[in-house]
Amino acid sequence: MRHFPVFLDLNRRRCLVVGGGEVAAGKVQQLLRSNADILVVAPRVGEEILALEQQGKLTREARAFMPDDVVGCALAIAATADKEVNVRVAEAAKADNVPVNVVDNPALCSFIMPSVVDRDPVQIAVSTGGASPVLARLLRVKLETLIPASYGRLATVVREFRGRVKQRFPEFRQRRRFWENILQGPVVEMLFAGREAAAVQALENELDNAEPTDLRSGEVYLVGGGPGDPDLLTFRALRLMQQADVVLYDRLVAPAIVELVRKEAKRIYVGKRSDSHTVPQSELNALLVELAQQGKRVLRLKGGDPFIFGRGGEEIEELAAAGVPFQVVPGITAAAGCASYAGIPLTHRDYAHSCLFVTGHLKDGKLAFNWPALLQPKQTLAIYMGVKGIDVLQKNLLQHGMRPDMPAAVIQQGTTPNQKVYAGTVSTLAKTVADQEVKPPSMIVIGEVVKLHEKLTWFQK
Repeated sequence: MRHFPVFLDLNRRRCLVVGGGEVAAGKVQQLLRSNADILVVAPRVGEEILALEQQGKLTREARAFMPDDVVGCALAIAATADKEVNVRVAEAAKADNVPVNVVDNPALCSFIMPSVVDRDPVQIAVSTGGASPVLARLLRVKLETLIPASYGRLATVVREFRGRVKQRFPEFRQRRRFWENILQGPVVEMLFAGREAAAVQALENELDNAEPTDLRSGEVYLVGGGPGDPDLLTFRALRLMQQADVVLYDRLVAPAIVELVRKEAKRIYVGKRSDSHTVPQSELNALLVELAQQGKRVLRLKGGDPFIFGRGGEEIEELAAAGVPFQVVPGITAAAGCASYAGIPLTHRDYAHSCLFVTGHLKDGKLAFNWPALLQPKQTLAIYMGVKGIDVLQKNLLQHGMRPDMPAAVIQQGTTPNQKVYAGTVSTLAKTVADQEVKPPSMIVIGEVVKLHEKLTWFQK
């Protein structure tokens, strides 16, 4: 992130705009919404700036720019058609440590002006770092359609109650939980429906009747993060990710998903690999209980689905025994997500009537499978964590009677931009993994449905 996002208080502060045309007028209008004290320097100006001057909304000096114009300014904007003048404005501003924006020239800017969704006092700024102002504007338009104007009034009502809520709930976490309950409940719906008086009265009642939250009462959210693509998260998962005080996550959770967790939450990496556990499962279970008993809202974020080879059952057994409240949020399991993004339907009535999920995790160099169950006709095999033991897996499948030419595919980093699909047969699985240097996380899919990969692949076309 090259640009640090901030909101400047420009109320009654002097801001310089160099230029008098249409572009300069647009910048002036943006500054006026912040109640800035605007000085326009330009030999000639258009009708819009002239009208604003006549209305007393800005000061204009009809002359060429001089370096001293930037002195004492909160910021400066160069919006002329003369590149040399724009360079002089930028140099003078930077020499005097005044933030400067040069229109359509990011290289000369020390700050950039985002596209803004204005729901005063709520403001949402959208920036592309100067790469594409048009894209920023299009994103703003999308947000405009999603965010009702009532959010501004909601923020105003909340501001009016902040002092009283702070007195009622001295602890920060108590206040945060109170506001989270209010802002996701009927008070908001009343206000959005235009029933402002009823909403304010309901908030009054909630404040009068609410008891300070017992901070010793925590909770654990066991959330499936899916196979990698953040777009596959559920709405509920996202909501709980924004409420957590602490998040415990492992190697199978994509970094882009971890980034969606509330920024203030403490993050603890409990990194599992098939051959190494940064935090042993028993210690992890105990840590979940300990954090919850401290009053924390704990997010246990898992790749895929918590109950499909995710050891989620073991974790909630410990929580239940300790009397710790918990929620479980399913996620798209790796077999379903990776196969879908690879164009491989796990079941297809012409090829497969069933699908069997198994884990290829080795124990003492062996795979403890019911091998005949894996070789049933018209069945798809979805094998988790099978890359490390691929030689053992291939050898046993062939020894127990699977056809060497049975279609098979390895899907590496499925559903992500780095997805790779290597299709072949059971007899070529081990060689493919070795030749392509396939690394976890990867899924192995075996069955006639793999034939459909070339025809149905869509994600990376």
